Amino acid sequence: MNLLSVIESPLHPNFTALYAELGLIETRVDSMRKAMKEAKRNPPDFVVAEFVYGWGNNYAGVNLSNLDVLLYALEKFAPDTRVIVFADKDERPHVDRLLDIFPLHGVLVNPPREADMRALLAGK
Repeated sequence: MNLLSVIESPLHPNFTALYAELGLIETRVDSMRKAMKEAKRNPPDFVVAEFVYGWGNNYAGVNLSNLDVLLYALEKFAPDTRVIVFADKDERPHVDRLLDIFPLHGVLVNPPREADMRALLAGK
Protein backbone atom coordinates (compact mmCIF):
# COMPACT_ATOMS: atom_id res chain seq x y z
CA MET A 1 0.00 0.00 0.00
CA ASN A 2 1.14 3.52 -0.76
CA LEU A 3 0.97 6.55 1.50
CA LEU A 4 1.52 10.13 0.37
CA SER A 5 2.81 12.52 3.05
CA VAL A 6 2.25 16.19 2.25
CA ILE A 7 4.77 17.97 4.45
CA GLU A 8 4.31 21.73 4.26
CA SER A 9 5.74 22.66 7.65
CA PRO A 10 8.26 21.43 10.22
CA LEU A 11 5.33 20.67 12.54
CA HIS A 12 4.18 17.77 10.37
CA PRO A 13 4.43 14.63 12.54
CA ASN A 14 7.03 12.09 11.52
CA PHE A 15 5.46 8.64 11.42
CA THR A 16 7.89 7.21 8.87
CA ALA A 17 8.89 4.32 11.16
CA LEU A 18 5.23 3.46 11.80
CA TYR A 19 4.46 3.49 8.08
CA ALA A 20 7.38 1.13 7.42
CA GLU A 21 6.32 -1.14 10.28
CA LEU A 22 2.83 -1.38 8.76
CA GLY A 23 4.26 -2.15 5.32
CA LEU A 24 3.27 1.19 3.81
CA ILE A 25 5.47 2.74 1.14
CA GLU A 26 5.75 6.44 1.92
CA THR A 27 6.21 9.13 -0.70
CA ARG A 28 7.00 12.58 0.69
CA VAL A 29 6.21 15.85 -1.07
CA ASP A 30 6.51 19.41 0.19
CA SER A 31 3.69 21.17 -1.64
CA MET A 32 0.09 20.67 -2.71
CA ARG A 33 1.08 21.04 -6.35
CA LYS A 34 3.55 18.14 -6.04
CA ALA A 35 0.95 16.14 -4.08
CA MET A 36 -1.61 16.52 -6.87
CA LYS A 37 0.94 15.54 -9.50
CA GLU A 38 1.96 12.46 -7.50
CA ALA A 39 -1.64 11.45 -6.77
CA LYS A 40 -2.48 11.64 -10.46
CA ARG A 41 0.63 9.66 -11.45
CA ASN A 42 0.44 7.07 -8.67
CA PRO A 43 -2.90 7.11 -6.78
CA PRO A 44 -2.13 6.54 -3.08
CA ASP A 45 -4.08 4.40 -0.63
CA PHE A 46 -3.59 7.08 2.04
CA VAL A 47 -2.80 10.78 2.10
CA VAL A 48 -1.66 12.46 5.31
CA ALA A 49 -1.54 16.24 5.43
CA GLU A 50 -1.86 19.19 7.77
CA PHE A 51 -5.03 21.25 7.76
CA VAL A 52 -4.46 25.00 7.60
CA TYR A 53 -7.60 27.10 7.73
CA GLY A 54 -7.75 29.87 5.12
CA TRP A 55 -8.14 32.81 7.49
CA GLY A 56 -7.48 35.35 4.77
CA ASN A 57 -7.01 33.56 1.50
CA ASN A 58 -7.00 35.12 -1.94
CA TYR A 59 -9.85 33.02 -3.27
CA ALA A 60 -12.77 35.22 -2.19
CA GLY A 61 -13.89 32.63 0.31
CA VAL A 62 -14.11 29.84 -2.26
CA ASN A 63 -11.50 27.66 -0.55
CA LEU A 64 -11.82 26.76 3.09
CA SER A 65 -8.26 25.53 3.63
CA ASN A 66 -4.99 24.49 2.08
CA LEU A 67 -6.47 21.05 1.34
CA ASP A 68 -9.48 21.93 -0.82
CA VAL A 69 -7.78 21.76 -4.22
CA LEU A 70 -5.98 18.51 -3.36
CA LEU A 71 -9.22 16.93 -2.13
CA TYR A 72 -11.04 17.92 -5.33
CA ALA A 73 -8.18 16.37 -7.34
CA LEU A 74 -8.32 13.17 -5.29
CA GLU A 75 -12.05 12.86 -6.00
CA LYS A 76 -11.19 12.84 -9.69
CA PHE A 77 -7.91 10.90 -9.87
CA ALA A 78 -7.91 8.75 -6.73
CA PRO A 79 -11.46 8.48 -5.34
CA ASP A 80 -10.62 5.53 -3.07
CA THR A 81 -7.79 7.34 -1.29
CA ARG A 82 -8.27 7.66 2.47
CA VAL A 83 -7.26 11.08 3.77
CA ILE A 84 -5.95 11.64 7.30
CA VAL A 85 -5.66 15.24 8.45
CA PHE A 86 -3.57 16.75 11.24
CA ALA A 87 -5.11 19.90 12.74
CA ASP A 88 -4.16 22.30 15.48
CA LYS A 89 -6.58 22.38 18.39
CA ASP A 90 -7.64 25.95 17.55
CA GLU A 91 -8.38 25.03 13.94
CA ARG A 92 -10.15 21.74 14.67
CA PRO A 93 -13.67 23.30 14.53
CA HIS A 94 -12.99 24.43 10.95
CA VAL A 95 -12.24 20.85 9.89
CA ASP A 96 -15.91 20.07 10.48
CA ARG A 97 -16.77 22.51 7.68
CA LEU A 98 -14.34 20.63 5.44
CA LEU A 99 -16.07 17.37 6.41
CA ASP A 100 -19.32 18.80 5.05
CA ILE A 101 -17.68 18.88 1.61
CA PHE A 102 -15.20 15.98 1.58
CA PRO A 103 -15.08 12.62 3.33
CA LEU A 104 -12.01 12.25 5.52
CA HIS A 105 -10.74 8.96 6.90
CA GLY A 106 -9.59 10.62 10.10
CA VAL A 107 -8.73 13.85 11.86
CA LEU A 108 -5.99 13.95 14.49
CA VAL A 109 -5.37 16.96 16.71
CA ASN A 110 -1.74 18.02 17.03
CA PRO A 111 0.33 16.53 18.45
CA PRO A 112 -1.14 13.23 17.25
CA ARG A 113 -0.51 10.04 19.17
CA GLU A 114 1.12 7.14 17.35
CA ALA A 115 -1.56 4.76 18.65
CA ASP A 116 -4.30 6.88 17.06
CA MET A 117 -2.45 7.01 13.75
CA ARG A 118 -1.86 3.25 13.87
CA ALA A 119 -5.59 2.66 14.43
CA LEU A 120 -6.52 4.81 11.43
CA LEU A 121 -3.99 3.12 9.16
CA ALA A 122 -5.04 -0.33 10.30
CA GLY A 123 -8.68 0.55 9.63
CA LYS A 124 -9.78 0.22 13.24
